[in-house]
Amino acid sequence: MIHQVISDVTARIRERSVARRQAFLARIQRQAEQGKTRAALACGNLAHAVAACSSDEKGRILDMTRANVGIVTAYNDMLSAHQPYQGYPDQIKAVLAELGHSAQVAGGVPAMCDGVTQGQPGMDMSLFSRDLIAQATALSLSHNTFDATLLLGICDKIAPGQIMGALSHAHLPTAFVPAGPMASGISNEEKVKVRQKYAAGEVGRDALLEMECGAYHAAGTCTFYGTANTNQLVFEAMGLMLPGSAFVHPHSELRRALTAEAARRISAMIPGSPAYRPLSEVLDERSLVNGLVALLASGGSTNHSIHMVALARAAGLVLTWDDISDLSDVVPLLVRMYPNGPADVNAFEQAGGVPGLMRRLAQEGLIHMDATPVFGEMQDYLSRPALVDGQLVWQPVGESGDASVLSPSGSVFQATGGTKLLAGNLGRAVVKVSAVAPEYRVIEAPARVFSSQHAVEAAYKAGDLNQDAVIVVRHNGPAANGMPELHKLMPVLGNLQKAGYKVALVTDGRLSGASGKIPAAIHVTPEALHGGAIGLLADGDLLRVDAVNGSLDCLTDLSGRTQAEIDLTLEQEGWGRELFSVMRRAVSSAECGATIFD
Repeated sequence: MIHQVISDVTARIRERSVARRQAFLARIQRQAEQGKTRAALACGNLAHAVAACSSDEKGRILDMTRANVGIVTAYNDMLSAHQPYQGYPDQIKAVLAELGHSAQVAGGVPAMCDGVTQGQPGMDMSLFSRDLIAQATALSLSHNTFDATLLLGICDKIAPGQIMGALSHAHLPTAFVPAGPMASGISNEEKVKVRQKYAAGEVGRDALLEMECGAYHAAGTCTFYGTANTNQLVFEAMGLMLPGSAFVHPHSELRRALTAEAARRISAMIPGSPAYRPLSEVLDERSLVNGLVALLASGGSTNHSIHMVALARAAGLVLTWDDISDLSDVVPLLVRMYPNGPADVNAFEQAGGVPGLMRRLAQEGLIHMDATPVFGEMQDYLSRPALVDGQLVWQPVGESGDASVLSPSGSVFQATGGTKLLAGNLGRAVVKVSAVAPEYRVIEAPARVFSSQHAVEAAYKAGDLNQDAVIVVRHNGPAANGMPELHKLMPVLGNLQKAGYKVALVTDGRLSGASGKIPAAIHVTPEALHGGAIGLLADGDLLRVDAVNGSLDCLTDLSGRTQAEIDLTLEQEGWGRELFSVMRRAVSSAECGATIFD
């Protein structure tokens, strides 16, 4: 029996989306009615499409009874999460060739790493890369020579962008092929300790670099529960990849078997086959809500309060922050991964992984078991893959293997989910409360107002922040400078909290999955550049951040004030940022997905 609030939220998403969803489905149906699109290509078109292929490959692609799978890859050899994808196309092609089918790399999409660009000019383009990736994915598939799509992408903006782009070709069966996390390195507690010591000047750069290289040390995703791993958990819960495939190690035989199985299965689902299952049938309001529930139950990245809104719109669905907040009120926190706890994603996988979480959510009636995944049925997503005598099989997941990481039946870590909507005279914002201790969830203190995280860091080093304070960082919204993540603030604010000060953050910027133990009202909408009240604040204004009752207010009278104006030229030009001016002008608010698409 589905929980009433889950049912109600799903119903209102469906009802408010009727016109938009119908238009989306009608467009996809027109594309589907064209049948095997490469059969309609002119001979010159086809010749170009197969010119670089071997004679065997040409024969399979030109045989319209065979499947040709388009691969959209985010491979590069600098980023640890995407480096394992180097050999995937060759493996997929070999598997399909054995079946008489083919695959081609339809295109590559940019894959930038927020871990590399934190605090750097590249971070000002990071959020925009999602919509750029969506466009690149659509362009990659626009040759119309494909019968199905496999998406090779994992990290922060990359996987959401790929699914948004793939939705433009949602008449095709589509699945993600994940690569998995790196092995665990230095503990998350040790990482935080060294970073805070460095921020306080207690250790030098050499010690910090040694620690960071010990934490990020091999191929695979970072092991903390940030946006990259949230993508993987949420998209598996939505049924967009094989069950239990999100967090299998990159270099294991099981991972290789899962990649081969995804290729085999997708090739059997092409248009005209009895098993045909297009992406448009998979990603609906039920799968969307399943993903949101898994997001909240796991304490996932706050970036998904933006990404899920944007990808929902790409599927013809209208999702709001109120929907997410109402779900969070009834979805308990069932997982503790850093920053919500000391464990990492490998410990979560050992405890039961996504199938274990899905089993718990199904027990509580919190997911739609009648949703349509890419492969099989939702019941299959309560099973884990394994190799038995060299054969890939799925086995029903049992009780939690570690009650400190994945809550066993009958228990929860917190009665409500990890994300809270805040609203008040400063606008609307989201706060990730799953890692914030109860005594820090309501902060009332004077404002200290800044326009960049670098200015906050400088004030801290000068000893100018030793007080109770709500740190305000404004003019960091999507239209101002691309809404960068402000991770330089976390060691600083963590040290202030540790010193006994009451501290919170209010910003129209982002913090992603690593907002930590500080109550942080982020994604403030309207942003300062668009007239938001955050642009009226001054040092000393009394602010209240209430993550219990969901309010965000200035207790000082702001009447008669005018918006602060700052010169953003240095944050909008140089290092390629000037090429994204059209996006800054066109981008919607964070609450509407921070997207350039209608």
